[in-house]
Amino acid sequence: MSRYETVIGLEVHAQLKTRSKIFCSCSTTFGNDPNENVCAVCSGMPGVLPVLNEKVAEYAAKMGLATDCEINRTSVFARKNYFYPDLPKGYQISQFERPICEHGHVDIEVDGAKKRVGLTRIHMEEDAGKNIHSAADNASFVDLNRTGVPLIEIVSEPDMRSAEEAVAYLKELRSILLYLGICDGNMEEGSFRCDANVSIRPFGQEAFGTRAELKNLNSFKHIQKAIEYEVARQIDLVEDGDAVVQETRLYNVEKGTTHSMRGKEEAHDYRYFPDPDLVPLVLEEAWIEKWRSELPELPQAKRVRFMESYGLADYDADLLTGELAVAEYFEAAVGAYAGEAKKVANWVAGDLLPYCHETGVPAGECKLTPVRLAALLKLVDDGTISVKIGKDAFRDLCESGDEPAAYVEAKGMVQVSDTGELEAMVDKVLADNPSEVEAYKGGKTKLMGFFMGQVMRLSKGQANPGIVTRLIQEKLS
Repeated sequence: MSRYETVIGLEVHAQLKTRSKIFCSCSTTFGNDPNENVCAVCSGMPGVLPVLNEKVAEYAAKMGLATDCEINRTSVFARKNYFYPDLPKGYQISQFERPICEHGHVDIEVDGAKKRVGLTRIHMEEDAGKNIHSAADNASFVDLNRTGVPLIEIVSEPDMRSAEEAVAYLKELRSILLYLGICDGNMEEGSFRCDANVSIRPFGQEAFGTRAELKNLNSFKHIQKAIEYEVARQIDLVEDGDAVVQETRLYNVEKGTTHSMRGKEEAHDYRYFPDPDLVPLVLEEAWIEKWRSELPELPQAKRVRFMESYGLADYDADLLTGELAVAEYFEAAVGAYAGEAKKVANWVAGDLLPYCHETGVPAGECKLTPVRLAALLKLVDDGTISVKIGKDAFRDLCESGDEPAAYVEAKGMVQVSDTGELEAMVDKVLADNPSEVEAYKGGKTKLMGFFMGQVMRLSKGQANPGIVTRLIQEKLS
């Protein structure tokens, strides 16, 4: 066991789902031609004045309310000064000493152990542009479409002690944002991205060790691997008598390693000061109470309700509530099915989620609607089709949108339940395999699976397994 304790704090940037940017009316649409969504304000032309998008303040406050933060009735925008080609003004408008939200928390669970991760702050800020490096042109370009896109930065306390806890925290944070409808959570497009501050210290030591900041983390898998690599790297340094350097490091996806990017900046390096072009943001009590009343049922509450109302295990409830669209699909299917909720959960978790992940089709847009999934399950329950046939048809139904009953009829998938027809198949299988029959009678009862398989092959998978099992047992008893 390692003698060192891992200490992790995370800084998450979530792009808010507003139609326009934070301080101007330019579109936030992703994927447009370079520098299409740009005006004099977001490109930093002299003499222009920013005007706050009120939706940004509303969304930031709702995230604070959802994570039990204190909502500061007065918050102040600040200029964060640094030079980079994708930052045309030479500063980023953010918040520093007086953010909109402070002192909240997010509850997580890892391996059955519950934990509360503190939130230091949530603040509003504008995004920077994007540098594009072209090896073919031997040149670099700047796309300012992203400049001024509204973000909230969610800064955690250094409360996490493993890469698994960090991932659990990020997944819960992302779920809350999705439930609130204020961020699409797309990590590949950069709508939800994080930097990880990682350090180690000997167990029992209160003082924190020197931390490294990890960037370029765009998936939960990469985040976990980057943190695990960085922890091992720091332990090796300390064990060899070397010092950990405070720096910013990039994660190399191909190599699974981190490498130095630059020295880590401190707050004073950015020379923060209140933005003179923006007055303090003052929130009225009535606004806050209105936003509080609009909060939906959040992931943790839904998880508990799913376990209590539907009798689901913690694992199933967690899986089904991770994304709001999946939770809504499940509940709609249970309502239409009017049967055992656990059976619906098994199909959603075991069949729908893999299909959605493989194809990129959101659960809410799947052509096998909750009502059609319920109809498919009813066909299985009444013996029209077997579970296997239902599973085989599932993907086609997701893509075609056909009614399940019409589909299985057209494809000739209806289950054979005629006892006479099935008995003839069973007699043929037993007659063709006399040695297996003798072995079964001699005690090798596992051969039941062999006989079942042969009958299913003869029936092209359409034999009613319950009837076939009974017939085989009767004839071999």
